[in-house]
Amino acid sequence: MDLSRFKLIQLSDQVSDDIWKEVEDWSKFDKWTIGTQLVRAADSISANLSEAYGRFTYRERKLFSMYARGSLCETINWLQKAERRNLIDTYRGKEIMDGLTDISFKLNGYIRSLRKAS
Repeated sequence: MDLSRFKLIQLSDQVSDDIWKEVEDWSKFDKWTIGTQLVRAADSISANLSEAYGRFTYRERKLFSMYARGSLCETINWLQKAERRNLIDTYRGKEIMDGLTDISFKLNGYIRSLRKAS
């Protein structure tokens, strides 16, 4: 099964890799408190999309896509906290947020297509 064919997985992996690169230079306390949560939430987007991709029914695909959407919202929340606490530069935070917004639009469209198919 070739997950690289699913564009949403590629996009979410890129964003989570960008977040990882930001967090890896944080202090131990910052990594432990916000960094771990931010990275795990971002990684969970593509993990849930991968699980959705591997499911057989449209209903299951939709369910795991909705989990991915929840992880996306959680990632946005942690990113906003990191920006407010000056852990991520405002410009860099905006770049990451733009990627998350792009994923959000595409993911919502994908979920809509699954609703129509089921």
